[in-house]
Amino acid sequence: MAPTVQELINILQKIAPEALAEDWDNVGLLVGKPSQPIHKVLLALDPSPALVNDAVANDCDLILTHHPIIFRPLTSLRTDHPTGRFIASALQHNIAVIGCHTNLDAALGGVSDVLAQGLGLINTSPLVAGRSDCTTEKRCGLGRIGTYSTALQPDDFISRLLQTCSPPWLLEAGKRPQRVKTVAVCGGSCGDFAERALAQGADVFVTAEIKHSVARWAEDAGFWIIDGGHFATENPAMAALQQQLQQHLAATNTPITITTAQQQAPLRIIKQSIDTALRLG
Repeated sequence: MAPTVQELINILQKIAPEALAEDWDNVGLLVGKPSQPIHKVLLALDPSPALVNDAVANDCDLILTHHPIIFRPLTSLRTDHPTGRFIASALQHNIAVIGCHTNLDAALGGVSDVLAQGLGLINTSPLVAGRSDCTTEKRCGLGRIGTYSTALQPDDFISRLLQTCSPPWLLEAGKRPQRVKTVAVCGGSCGDFAERALAQGADVFVTAEIKHSVARWAEDAGFWIIDGGHFATENPAMAALQQQLQQHLAATNTPITITTAQQQAPLRIIKQSIDTALRLG
């Protein structure tokens, strides 16, 4: 018999238990039914109508995204809007959809762990304690804070960040320290944790979508924070999730193929216009 959606959910529960998700989040099976047979999964950070087209073209019968396609309660399902178009197309082609959001953010080996590991941090622990134990010495939670055995120069740290995330831009606020020893990270939009990162002794905090007020606070506090972009700080975790899924599937001899979509950051720098404006100015 072919494996089912439920069998994949059971594996995801071992990697990123739904109990770790925040109360305001919406994770798990969002489209389809648990008994649906599946053989090929398309994994991606963001749900979009183009992703469903990609799934259809590659004969995938399940889409697994980090950001959930149904995030807030739906008051209508209009197929002339992106969310409605995504759901309608998925249903039309019998494609199930699973969201694995803040539970993957908080999980051991999840979004912030991948970011911390890519930067070469050691002795990492959650920046914000998890809502639920994950049977691994309470090491689950949002964000990570860790150290280097030997402190880095700020420029060397930036080089590591560029190599880890390949961000289209880096924004900074606050004063660069003379050296970087302790680093706090939180993939995605975690600017609200900046004060917590400083209180826990971080020399720098890496996250995304930093608000103006937080940037001004960092400037006044003399604390270095870096905005690496939402997509860039989270997307490396997709390859890591694919690897974890493949390992679990191989261990249970479950014939499901996992592929990862090649998405790009939706925001781009308008470099040509900036260069033109500078010349004209």
